Amino acid sequence: MAAVTKNLATTKKGNRTNSVSLLAEIIMHVILGAFALACIIPFVFIIIISFSSAESLIELGYSFTPTGWSLVAYQAAFNLGAELWRSYFNSFLITAVGTFLSVAICVMYSYGLYRRDYPLAGFFAIFAFFTMLFGGGLAPTVMVIRNLLGLADTYWALIVPLLVNPFNFFLMRTFLKVSVPESLIESARLDGSGEFRTLFSIVVPLAKPGIATIALLTALAYWNDWFNALLFIRNRELYPLQFLLMEMQTNIDFIRRNMALLGASANIDFTQLPSEGLRMALAVLIVLPIAFAYPFFQRFIVAGLTVGAVKE
Repeated sequence: MAAVTKNLATTKKGNRTNSVSLLAEIIMHVILGAFALACIIPFVFIIIISFSSAESLIELGYSFTPTGWSLVAYQAAFNLGAELWRSYFNSFLITAVGTFLSVAICVMYSYGLYRRDYPLAGFFAIFAFFTMLFGGGLAPTVMVIRNLLGLADTYWALIVPLLVNPFNFFLMRTFLKVSVPESLIESARLDGSGEFRTLFSIVVPLAKPGIATIALLTALAYWNDWFNALLFIRNRELYPLQFLLMEMQTNIDFIRRNMALLGASANIDFTQLPSEGLRMALAVLIVLPIAFAYPFFQRFIVAGLTVGAVKE
């Protein structure tokens, strides 16, 4: 009987894909599931609040089961009409162009830092690190963008300030050191490959997980940026989505505070407009588009987590 039990335990263990005990695996699944719920529930909560009526928010506050539902917050946002869709287009354009250029600069700069035989690698590493510690400040940045470069009221005013991120340089350099063997670079050079061909034909395909991670971080930075629009953009046709919705929230809050002086609106009853519900509705409109980008980056990021995990 003992032998049969031992053989059964051995068989069960042999069928498992890892050496972790069943109890430990169950505990880890429960912990990770709870963590996943902790990440998902706040966003679901935001969606529920955005559809809650003003009376429900006053009566119950934040609740998963509001007493009433309302589309007033979304009606206020969609009353912007063509201006809203224009801002969506601006944000998509700025994010796409900015991410592409920023990632291209990051890959080329990091490749120079990665190459040990490049004599100026140390200098450019210190140069990039110095800019992480010290910055010129807001006033010089505005003067450079407006006066020196003359980029005010252009898309480039929203792209150039975020184009270079020194932190991404070092992150990408570390990834290249782990995932791209130097012997491969040496072999390519012996075969007569130039630096650009080596970079784009050999290094870039091997570094896709790292590039996807950098691209995701950069896209998030561009998509969520509104401060540069506040500084450099006066033409409403160039407003990104985040700045337009922030301006709308500010205007509605002003109207609510001064309703007695300004009078009622012809289109929306602002006295019934849930201020918190509007904030949540704007958050949903901003978050949903960029959330759909995660599945496209997920497989590269997961692949990047295993790079260097096994030593040969």
